[in-house]
Amino acid sequence: MFPKNHEGNGQSPDKRIVRFSFTVLYNLENMEINSILLAFLLTMIAGLSTGVGSLIAFFAKRTNTKFLSAALGFSAGVMIYISFMELMPEALGMLSENFSPRMSNIYMLIAFFSGTSFIALIDFLIPEDENPHEIHRVEELSGQQRLHRTGILMALAISIHNFPEGLATFASALGNIDIAIPIVIAIAIHNIPEGIAVSVPIYQATGSHKKAFWYSLLSGMAEPVGALIGFLFLLPFWTPTIHALLLAFVSGIMVFISFDELLPGAEKYGHHHYGIGGVITGMAVMAASLLFFI
Repeated sequence: MFPKNHEGNGQSPDKRIVRFSFTVLYNLENMEINSILLAFLLTMIAGLSTGVGSLIAFFAKRTNTKFLSAALGFSAGVMIYISFMELMPEALGMLSENFSPRMSNIYMLIAFFSGTSFIALIDFLIPEDENPHEIHRVEELSGQQRLHRTGILMALAISIHNFPEGLATFASALGNIDIAIPIVIAIAIHNIPEGIAVSVPIYQATGSHKKAFWYSLLSGMAEPVGALIGFLFLLPFWTPTIHALLLAFVSGIMVFISFDELLPGAEKYGHHHYGIGGVITGMAVMAASLLFFI
């Protein structure tokens, strides 16, 4: 799809920079600019949903736990189904064009588990009290985590988490817009509780709705920033093989988020059957969309 970037030995730094720049421009010319802009737009929409979470925190006295259980389950169902039934098979097919079936499977699995390990490491390095993947209710947060430092750490934690999610959204949008839209919806839904998690402690510490909202919103904007960094870093080396490995890597990220955050979150809200119903519904919606619309 795109030319490989081969650098000659003994080139000066200036020549390598010029070669890098021409490679970027060449690849941009071979990509549809509308696809790139749309991918960034979808990534930004997913990030903006953290601001929705902060607004819910301000206007809701109690969390609608049934809805959140079902919504988080739905998001998990969408992500798991897309990962195993669409992205990974697509990655395997692309790898099979250049490698043997055995090596294609090995490379796909390495990329997949690299994705799970990457997001797991980020999750491990963030303390539980500041970890946005530790789900809380609005009424629980209102009596806890009142220090301004805690709110700042929460915003920083969400920003770190949103980097790989932004890359996942962007990569899927570049590959297939019909696949990307359900992913955006799923990530947007699961960003809402994270918006609650960052806005409430900021508000409790400062008494400012505006400051709490902006901290929450800006932490979500790490998603398009992550997409931009990943895009610029990968663009000069973009090949069908890189694309395939990225799809498998993204699948690993989404599967980990589903099992580590979304499903436990749906269960923690205390409505097991709503959560499971959401999972099945999410999978069914994705199956129908893949069957009839893609």
